[in-house]
Amino acid sequence: LRVVVDSSATDWPTLYCSAGRRGLEVELAPDDLLRLTGATVARISA
Repeated sequence: LRVVVDSSATDWPTLYCSAGRRGLEVELAPDDLLRLTGATVARISA
């Protein structure tokens, strides 16, 4: 599955992502999200 993360995500110290169940979230650093998902960083917001 291809993952693209907006470049503004790296401006934050931590991010919250869904952990696969409603109401369950995981907090992680942007660099960890990119490393774990193999995401591409791009400007996707205006």
